[in-house]
Amino acid sequence: QVQLAESGGGLVQAGGSLRLSCTASGTSFAAKTIGWYRQVPGSQRELVAAITPSGTTNYAESVKGRFTISRDNAKTTSYLQMNSLKPEDTANYFCNTGSRASILAANLSSWGQGTQVTVSS
Repeated sequence: QVQLAESGGGLVQAGGSLRLSCTASGTSFAAKTIGWYRQVPGSQRELVAAITPSGTTNYAESVKGRFTISRDNAKTTSYLQMNSLKPEDTANYFCNTGSRASILAANLSSWGQGTQVTVSS
């Protein structure tokens, strides 16, 4: 079963930056699409960025130009560089791995604890 560990969250002022990390085990990491999601209490989990095994990336409109997803297959780790953060980016951020279709649909059975990002105005 895949195990996921997110880290790097914290409290930052608006306009600041954070770099989140996601380390995965128990999966063929290099062959999977990686997705970063965020969730605020009372709302559904939102996909913010994804990267395929070939390196093709997709971003939610709300984060385009500010967030960058990357992956290091040797370390089975994905990163989410978040710049120009806004208060509305405040959420718990999760990562996951799977097929591109399952990532886009958030149709995944195992989730990590996530890492909390709080952006103050």
